[in-house]
Amino acid sequence: MRSMVPLVIALLLIGAGCIGGGEKMSAPKTLEVGSVFHNGSYIPAKFTCDGEDINPPIFIGNISERAKSLVIIVDDPDAPAGTFTHWIAWNIPPVGEIPEAVPKVGRVEKPIPMVQGRNDFGKIGYGGPCPPRGKPHHYHFKVYALDTTLNLPPGATRKELEKAMEGHVIQWGELVGLYERK
Repeated sequence: MRSMVPLVIALLLIGAGCIGGGEKMSAPKTLEVGSVFHNGSYIPAKFTCDGEDINPPIFIGNISERAKSLVIIVDDPDAPAGTFTHWIAWNIPPVGEIPEAVPKVGRVEKPIPMVQGRNDFGKIGYGGPCPPRGKPHHYHFKVYALDTTLNLPPGATRKELEKAMEGHVIQWGELVGLYERK
């Protein structure tokens, strides 16, 4: 029993995000992230598979002067098979808004420049909420400010993106929206 104490402590620390929780845990959560829906409220159908399936506008405040680029990761931790990634994009200029309806291509020039990776639908760009019928799912729109730009090709995976971000996140913020299919 005594030999299990270190294991239990390690598991509690990992679960609490103290170790092994990714770069966001060591950087302060000081970015303000908003959209056309409020934190904890429902995402309009327009931004889901039941609507136009375009990304909502993302408003970002309190960006550090040290930020060289932004990253966005949108995921659903309630997905039946585990966390499902809906959107990854990087090398976004440190501006106050990611506009609605970013084109679903690897290298975007307009409305603002960015590079997009492959989501868990197997496609480039944003794939909106599309949960199975039942309980509402939580969609985490996480924005990270980096002290650099990333040398990743279009279509990179979330794992590759998170590896490239290591040691470069200076702040982050999050907006959580809900969606339920009836």
